[in-house]
Amino acid sequence: MANHVSFPLLLFIIFYRVSAARHVSVQTGGSITIPCSYDQYYINHVKYWCKGYGWAHCSSVVRTDHAKSTDRASISDDITQKVFTVIMTDLEPDDSNTYRCVVEINGGPDSMIQLLYLSVTPGTPELYVDQQEVTGVEGGSVTVRCYYSNSGDMKWCRMGGDCVSGFSGTLNGTSVTLKRTSDANNRTVFTVTMSGLKMVNTDWYWCRVGELEMPVHITVSQQTATQRTSKMTSTTQDPTPQQPSASPTAEPVQTDNTSQGAEGNMEEVHQRSIDVKVLLISLGMLVVVTAGILVTWNMWRRHKDNKAKDQTTNNSVSPNPGSHHDVMYSTVMPDQFRTEEKGNIWLQASRLLDNIFAVTHKAS
Repeated sequence: MANHVSFPLLLFIIFYRVSAARHVSVQTGGSITIPCSYDQYYINHVKYWCKGYGWAHCSSVVRTDHAKSTDRASISDDITQKVFTVIMTDLEPDDSNTYRCVVEINGGPDSMIQLLYLSVTPGTPELYVDQQEVTGVEGGSVTVRCYYSNSGDMKWCRMGGDCVSGFSGTLNGTSVTLKRTSDANNRTVFTVTMSGLKMVNTDWYWCRVGELEMPVHITVSQQTATQRTSKMTSTTQDPTPQQPSASPTAEPVQTDNTSQGAEGNMEEVHQRSIDVKVLLISLGMLVVVTAGILVTWNMWRRHKDNKAKDQTTNNSVSPNPGSHHDVMYSTVMPDQFRTEEKGNIWLQASRLLDNIFAVTHKAS
């Protein structure tokens, strides 16, 4: 049987290819970072970024086996994540074209893994984000604001994975909420919030409205000891009206609460101060109770000694003076012994107080 493709099927394939292409809009003079995910099988293959409407006429712009950058384009390959990224800067209207992420196949046709149409416009792009690089903390949240002027359904998609549409959903067990609002400049904003971040959420995502898309990279880092004491959130910054396009060279936005961490430390110090005060009050009450017990005990001993002394005095007088057989003898403790005994009691009390104050000083 002849190996051929019917004309309707060919039209369908062409239409599918074009409709499946990502459409990215960037302002003149702006920059864009494009991620290209590939299969495990292609880790050791050369990757390149080519430009051209037709596959046969797609000319290489930058390759991983040559210089890593040109005047306005660079490429890098992360074989751990199996993603190579292309950065294009200082974009001009002439850069508007169809681009492809390609894996070179030795001894066979190269494999295109992604098709993208880049539109460079002198005005405000139809879809753009504050920053393409956003960072968050494990257990915290990040917020991405996508500004758009076109129409269509809002979606937040993980590269090569699932999408969240509507108002809420989950990606890899992480809560995602979508919200459509307007900002102070009357720009329509598609706000994405990812809460309860996990380390596995580090990846590339696509903000999608209708046929337009914009890639955003989320980086999730581990909490520090200070950050565990405070609420952690990360959000992107509001772009300036003069440059609304995404700029991967800008500093990554991170609200990992340096200020919130300081507040957490202050709260911890305040709580420790309260604990010390409670301990001091408790020890003070213990001292008062101990002193009361010692005074009461001393008074009881004094009463007992007086009673014993009286009894001794009474017993020392014999009812029959003439008979020495009826005499009763009793030993009376000298006053100096009583004084020494009292001194020992107060010495023990003093040592107890010294130990209490030593513990209090150590706790503070």
